[in-house]
Amino acid sequence: MSRHDISPDRIAETIAWRHHLHAHPELAFEERETSAFVAGKLAEWGIAVKGGYGGTGLVGTLSRGSSSRTIAIRADMDALPIVEASGVAYASKTSGKMHACGHDGHVSMLLAAARQASEMDFDGTIHFLFQPAEEAEGGARAMVADGLFRDFPTDSVYALHNWPALDVGTCVARDDAMMAAFGVFEIRITGRGAHGAMPHEGADPLVAAAQIVTALQTIASRNVSPLEAAVVSVTQIHGGDAWNVIPQEAVIRGTTRWFAKDVGDILEQRMRTLVVAVAEGFGCSADLDYQRRYPATINDAASAAFARSVAAQDGALSVVDAAPSMAAEDFAFMLEERPGCYLWLGARRNGANPGLHSPHYDFNDTIIPQGVDLWTRLIATSLGR
Repeated sequence: MSRHDISPDRIAETIAWRHHLHAHPELAFEERETSAFVAGKLAEWGIAVKGGYGGTGLVGTLSRGSSSRTIAIRADMDALPIVEASGVAYASKTSGKMHACGHDGHVSMLLAAARQASEMDFDGTIHFLFQPAEEAEGGARAMVADGLFRDFPTDSVYALHNWPALDVGTCVARDDAMMAAFGVFEIRITGRGAHGAMPHEGADPLVAAAQIVTALQTIASRNVSPLEAAVVSVTQIHGGDAWNVIPQEAVIRGTTRWFAKDVGDILEQRMRTLVVAVAEGFGCSADLDYQRRYPATINDAASAAFARSVAAQDGALSVVDAAPSMAAEDFAFMLEERPGCYLWLGARRNGANPGLHSPHYDFNDTIIPQGVDLWTRLIATSLGR
């Protein structure tokens, strides 16, 4: 099968789609306008569309020939609750919502690849997966629970993420872990409120909270092997409303990260023990709400090797190696169901290069042709006659 390059006019159109999506961001499970935009484009190109997966998620299916070979490619659609400060002309029109992770670019590249595929000759089936709620809410899990792979069985599944820490023209597809598992926690400490000038008459939950924050840092440094990766980060502490009042209650929130399941178990077990013991040591009680949100994103080695070979065809991309990230990605739920590969596509800007989730971030449009080409090459190589 010959290569299907995307024309300059179509690149410009894809960028226009991206800018439209950027200006109209929608948060997790609210991606109704985005989903309708995607469904409309797919229908224009004769691609069958079925919605209702994970609420706002949808699947576009395109088949040719008689082969049973099937692949799936996923793009995430949701934005983040961030006030945009990028200064671009197409900035978010909704204050407090922003495409600060590049999902607008991911959707646009997969849409463009779907249009290219609709004009290609291949033998098999492609499922284009447009997923809601990647940002901490588990949209991939919801799509799987709604019967995604029951209704759309596939041999393998792929996804990519733009990666500002990598040079444009490079990509990473590791044989094993790409992204960490993650959990969230909330610790509610209850003491006895008192006058700030008479602390001996109360049980200070803020002092207990301070000691708990310190104690939590010993989990990764003293309970987990130094050869393993683990993160325990406290990101919020709330308590008190007045200068001279010791409050009744304090709240601590944060996140944990790990790769190996036994490390994840250690983090939770030690946190449960430390939180209660330290709080009691200061005359307080503590309740821990601990939630394991996403498993680690682990590539299938054969699928990763295949993705690397496709990326490197004709020198299209330079395949490089990099350490896995302690950030998390719910594509992990799809990889638990089917073999596949998650890739990083280099997106570094010259000069200022805001990172993912920064209010100054904007997807780097120069990588759109590379992303579209990668997906069309993957389709052609997987399903070529």
